[in-house]
Amino acid sequence: MSACPFPAATVLGYPRIGPRRELKKAIEAFWSGRADAGDVERTGAALRTRTRTRLAELGLPTDAPAIPSSFSFYDQVLDAAVTVGALPERFAHLAPADGAGDPGQSPTGLDLAAYSVLARGTEGLAPLEMTKWFDTNYHYLVPEIGPATPLRYADDRVVREVAEGLAEGVATRPVVVGPVTLLLLSKTSADAPDGFHPLDRLDDLLPVYARLLRELAAAGATWVQLDEPALVSDLLDVPAGQVHRALERALAALTTDLPADQRPCVLVTAPYGDVGDALGVLAASDVDAIGLDLVRGAVPAGPVAGLAGKTVVAGVVDGHNVWRTDLAAALDRLTGLREALGPDVAVTVSTSTSLLHVPHDVDDEPDLDPTLRTWLAFADQKVREVVALARGLTEGPDAVADHLTAASVAHGTRRTADGVVRPQVRDRLASLTGDALRRSDYPVRRAAQEARLDLPPLPTTTIGSFPQTAEIRAARAAHARGALSTADYEDAMRAEIRRVVALQEDIGLDVVVHGEAERNDMVQYFAEQLTGFAATVNGWVQSYGSRCVRPPILWGDVSRPAPMTVGWSTYAASLTTKPVKGMLTGPVTILAWSFVRDDQPLADTARQVALALRDEIGDLEAAGIAVIQVDEPALRELLPLRTVDHPAYLDWSVTAFRLATSGVRDETQVHTHLCYSEFGQVIGAIDGLDADVTSVEAARSRMEILVDLADQGYPRGIGPGVYDIHSPRVPSEDEITSLLTEAVRSVDPTLLWVNPDCGLKTRRYEEVDPALRHLVGAARTVRATLATRV
Repeated sequence: MSACPFPAATVLGYPRIGPRRELKKAIEAFWSGRADAGDVERTGAALRTRTRTRLAELGLPTDAPAIPSSFSFYDQVLDAAVTVGALPERFAHLAPADGAGDPGQSPTGLDLAAYSVLARGTEGLAPLEMTKWFDTNYHYLVPEIGPATPLRYADDRVVREVAEGLAEGVATRPVVVGPVTLLLLSKTSADAPDGFHPLDRLDDLLPVYARLLRELAAAGATWVQLDEPALVSDLLDVPAGQVHRALERALAALTTDLPADQRPCVLVTAPYGDVGDALGVLAASDVDAIGLDLVRGAVPAGPVAGLAGKTVVAGVVDGHNVWRTDLAAALDRLTGLREALGPDVAVTVSTSTSLLHVPHDVDDEPDLDPTLRTWLAFADQKVREVVALARGLTEGPDAVADHLTAASVAHGTRRTADGVVRPQVRDRLASLTGDALRRSDYPVRRAAQEARLDLPPLPTTTIGSFPQTAEIRAARAAHARGALSTADYEDAMRAEIRRVVALQEDIGLDVVVHGEAERNDMVQYFAEQLTGFAATVNGWVQSYGSRCVRPPILWGDVSRPAPMTVGWSTYAASLTTKPVKGMLTGPVTILAWSFVRDDQPLADTARQVALALRDEIGDLEAAGIAVIQVDEPALRELLPLRTVDHPAYLDWSVTAFRLATSGVRDETQVHTHLCYSEFGQVIGAIDGLDADVTSVEAARSRMEILVDLADQGYPRGIGPGVYDIHSPRVPSEDEITSLLTEAVRSVDPTLLWVNPDCGLKTRRYEEVDPALRHLVGAARTVRATLATRV
């Protein structure tokens, strides 16, 4: 028998925001001064207790490490960086001066205020950069590590939370971002020499992780979960061989070199894709269990050398989407896996990823169509599926016959339900011929647009949304519950549009927007007006920090019954002589930020959405809107984690965008927006979109995108963001002037636009008003230097 027995069922993580976004509300109250840190800590403790209790109710045992301890107040990568003391120099003053990290001393880590500064910044202190977590819509904070970055055991929160669970009678399994992934996801600090990579600090980091494992064991943890999703990607600028050698060193330091009685048993997971050749490295190590994503990854076809005596944690329940599992097929896969690996390898049933990416409970959605609800599994339902599969694997299919039958019936009704297939949608797609291309090349379009718009050099604009005030949210909620008539609601939204347009004119922006007051979310708003979608009431998912979204459920064929935005855009245009941008969300982002049907290729679904948007764009143009922005912030997000899969994805994603946008006349200017991604990996696709103007995130990364643009020779309009809207800090005019000055050195100034990083929906007017005035002032300053050059 293994010295490290593992339960028959587990999950790799669980939603941490609370079913009613309790964590969001608590931490935002702290940031606004309406609550203190103790209030937030109590909310966090209550949510952790709720998670442990709920997972036990759903069938996971409490006396074995089946229940993960995966809570975070903001982000798991930030937590790992704080745990190992990896603070960039500009944050060094935040570190507690208590000797934390000395042998025998319990480190206190950062208090909540200092922790928040890393994530959000303060006046004069930029926060950590933010980007997407693999191919999900979750954003993580990017650690900055250089040769001199301190690395020490600096925060014992993960240890305290294990003790907290044991005090309640629950043996939890702490979840920590693994050392190899932490370094691969970090960016090189600005003061590092050429050729340095954070992975060079692995040998300095491993003793810190070893100390953490010893502390966990001393606190009573019998297992620890080290998440190493970097193993499923080859997009991290480090050759696979180097990653595998780093993994070997890390696993040896944390297992072989640590006496078994001084550490927990170690589970290493590789979610979000196929682990590939790294499986051999994991199997050859002394880790006790290996977690494989068998939704996106392949099932081993036969025995794997080195696996004997270990446990394979088989992720056969999709943690990344909301569709009910085909339990019979999953059980067959588990049985095949067990037979392939042989009797000396234990098999545990699990989710493919953390359940961080799905809502809490589909039973909390009484307004969903009852039939649709039977097709879905949110976090709680997925736990039940895991438990049922584990029982079926242990006791045989007959033991879970009722579960298998119910799942089979649900899958059958889903295949045949009205609306899943709409012949008119499919016939229209089948009738398309030729390439989706604009009528003229960019130089011809540019001349036509300049004649129509008559904009100054370095034209200023925003990305689209303005702050969603308490009054806007109250009006929307009152309308939804029937307490405010549609006419009165629309009057309130028009009043807000008037205010926003007047403010932009007063600030001096060159191209204005209507502010999107009427939109609850940049995807949900459209989903509620297109066929084939359903919206939830309580289906909240964490996007980053306290930011939560309710992804729509895309279950059937998509079409546009009626115009969605034309009335609001034309009303705004009637209030000003300046150009007004029509604002749409692009087909790739609508897919990425929805729970998308899994019964047909994504490319087919994208083309359906693109045709619906093409109709909307045509109506905007016919109504006289001269500038139309189609946002694709998720273009990089959906990029497959293996480069071999890139060409097919980039082909259909670029084609979908062009299908949506290519029908307009030359003089209509098409914009797009991309944010918080590594753009260098998709710079060719950005070019392929053929948008007249592309705005991108650039403020947190200090204009790093400009290097890629310069190398590419990007030939069209570009707006590198100069105002980081994901932080409450207001950038000074001098700071924005500095960024713009840097931009005009790398980009043809006649192609340069000036805009924030992203929409302003989540900010307050007290921040937005001065920031935009600084943006306009900086543009005028740099514009004057261009005139001097001429």
